[in-house]
Amino acid sequence: MKPGRLFSIALVFAATVVPAHAATIEITMENLVISPAEVSAKVGDTITWINRDVFAHTATATNGDFDVTLPPKKSATLVLKKAGTVDYYCRFHPNMKATLKIEP
Repeated sequence: MKPGRLFSIALVFAATVVPAHAATIEITMENLVISPAEVSAKVGDTITWINRDVFAHTATATNGDFDVTLPPKKSATLVLKKAGTVDYYCRFHPNMKATLKIEP
């Protein structure tokens, strides 16, 4: 087999086993509300929290998986590492609550 042909076959095989791209999911914090309050995602997806308020918020997991601080009018991201259902809230405004359902 010619070396060029072997390279072409390897390239085609590599293109067929490339995993699907992870999603980026946006969650907003505005007027002391997390929206959407329930999100389904997959391991490897990126969550982007956007704080549209004039004061700081956090996205703090009740199980300790993450604790993200969001300054006023800023955003922060987190790549999801493990499956499960994670409830989270804002440490500064405990009435702000939401849930991430993370699939493998």
